[in-house]
Amino acid sequence: MKSFVKKSFVFLSILLLFASVHAQQTWTPEMQVKMKVIGSPQVSPDGKRIVYTVNEAVMSAEKSEFVTQIWLANTDGASAFQITYGEKSSTNPKWSPDGNWLAFTSNRKDNKNNLYILRLGGGEAEPLTDVKTGVSNFDWSADGRWIAYTMSDKKSDEEEKNDKGKNDFRWVEENQKMSRLFVVSVMKDASGKREPRQLSTENYNVSGDFDWSPDGSKIAFSHSRSPVANDWTTSDVSLVEVSSGKVKPFAKTAAAEISPRFSPDGKWLAISVSDIPARWASNETINVYPATGGAPKALASSFDGQPNIAGWSPDGKRIYFTEAKGTRTRIYAVDVEANKIAEINETDEVLTAVNLNRTGTMLGFVKQNPENPPEAFVSKIDKFAPVQISRANSDTPKMPIGRTEIVKWKSKDGKEIEGLLTYPVNYQAGTKVPLLLNVHGGPTGVFQQTFIGGRGSYPLATFASRGYAILRPNPRGSSGYGREFRYANEKDWGGADFQDLMSGVDKIIEMGVADPERLGVMGWSYGGFMTSWIVTQTKRFKAASAGAPVTNLMSFNGTADIPNFVPDYFGGQSWENMEIYQKHSPMFNVKGVATPTLIQHGEADVRVPISQGYEFYNALKAQNVPVRMVVFPRQPHGLTEPKMQIAAMQSNLDWFEKYLGATSAQK
Repeated sequence: MKSFVKKSFVFLSILLLFASVHAQQTWTPEMQVKMKVIGSPQVSPDGKRIVYTVNEAVMSAEKSEFVTQIWLANTDGASAFQITYGEKSSTNPKWSPDGNWLAFTSNRKDNKNNLYILRLGGGEAEPLTDVKTGVSNFDWSADGRWIAYTMSDKKSDEEEKNDKGKNDFRWVEENQKMSRLFVVSVMKDASGKREPRQLSTENYNVSGDFDWSPDGSKIAFSHSRSPVANDWTTSDVSLVEVSSGKVKPFAKTAAAEISPRFSPDGKWLAISVSDIPARWASNETINVYPATGGAPKALASSFDGQPNIAGWSPDGKRIYFTEAKGTRTRIYAVDVEANKIAEINETDEVLTAVNLNRTGTMLGFVKQNPENPPEAFVSKIDKFAPVQISRANSDTPKMPIGRTEIVKWKSKDGKEIEGLLTYPVNYQAGTKVPLLLNVHGGPTGVFQQTFIGGRGSYPLATFASRGYAILRPNPRGSSGYGREFRYANEKDWGGADFQDLMSGVDKIIEMGVADPERLGVMGWSYGGFMTSWIVTQTKRFKAASAGAPVTNLMSFNGTADIPNFVPDYFGGQSWENMEIYQKHSPMFNVKGVATPTLIQHGEADVRVPISQGYEFYNALKAQNVPVRMVVFPRQPHGLTEPKMQIAAMQSNLDWFEKYLGATSAQK
């Protein structure tokens, strides 16, 4: 009897151990939220060291936040260690020109973002500013004696008093707090102080997008009419003389001019310039201006027409920039004189936060693919060969992850569409599984070959581990496929782009992967619009999840913080063409919807106000459609707290498990 009990205990222990190991090998929303995010890779001027940030979730009974700290490493990948600590974040590290100091921002005092400097030879970080609002972006002068930064206007004493006395009513779009440009000395004055000096005084909003001239005499900066998101189209570039504060308009046209960058000799300014008029679908070219003023030279158009300027080559002959190319990222060099563009990298990686060091010799960037999480890398600019620097997620349990591949298909009108298909873990060819159609936002977003085990609202790695396939299409209107493709959904949301998506689903069914009786659809923002639209057009999906969905184009246009957005796409205001607004709004096509629908919305969302979600929820409820709506308090358009992200992921997982009946991971 004792022997039997002992054997039974051993057998039970083995089973429990196996269950524990199996659980550790299965993705969950909690594990995805705990994945660390890498940012701000900045290579030192001499190319020997790199700083970067690591952002991770901090959760307890009282806390739910993401905290960022700074790390330092050698560019040979041999060592990496953390250099800032504490409960508050330290972000946006930048090297001094001599490479001996780091400047960074931190909210460690009164939760206000201030500037700090840290001597890398040893010592504590020292505050450079003490502001009541918060420092946004900043940059060192070439001689290392000054730092320029942007900061929003502070509240007046009377406003502070009214806030405390609950007399804090406000007028819409009046008394706006503009962002201004300041400069502060790195060295203390004779009285032991550092007194910031305001450089911009005009009544416009200075973006964090500015650049010092190499001799330190001027700063080129972009600015728009106001801080509201709707006014980005009014962006111009001006020059300010640092010694006097005298501002001179430099590039001021009906186009939107952004991202000014001085050439190394200070004789030229590269600026990204939009089409005229500036459109929300966004198309830009890089223009090169004489720094003393004069007509610009428009450089060759890039593949996607959305170049992100990284910087100039040391000899001033080339300008480097990045942009999406399909599901990948490309680094390009444009020869200024010959006006020809060449690719620097030709592989399938997705690169973000690409930064050229001060001497124009080394790139720092974050690199990822569907199976590997983002990490910091470096490469010489003249020979692209990435060297991995960070290993922030190396302690994550090694779990099987669904394989992702590029798929292509013809839409109803013959246009070729591309997307990403993620298979269930251990998928066996010929097996039909539940399929989730995931629609991106934008509509100018693009699904790229990014890591599927990261944060967000949709736990792709977890879905794959539970037996789902996921299709992420890039329908017309997406970035990454050129200007014509990006503009191809004008006046047609829910038209040809809907056919692009349905043709993609048909493709996965034809491949023998998707079970046509177990289809689900999900998406956030414009993806939420398409999800809401899809359930008004077809009953082929057994469940849907609409995140921050645009459901009524008319009421959205009247309540969002970007009231020019929909009129730009549809050619006018709703009262000028009510028929087209109604024709393309899910709310005006909602009669007869039968698909069980989950709605998710941030309560503080000003981009797509929560009323959009409530409209659709109440319409479905009135028709006795199975519907639930989850509201995330404090959350803007994207969820910013770990616990809220877990709640979104888990509710999506539970919803599709209920209606699609997915099995556990493939054996």
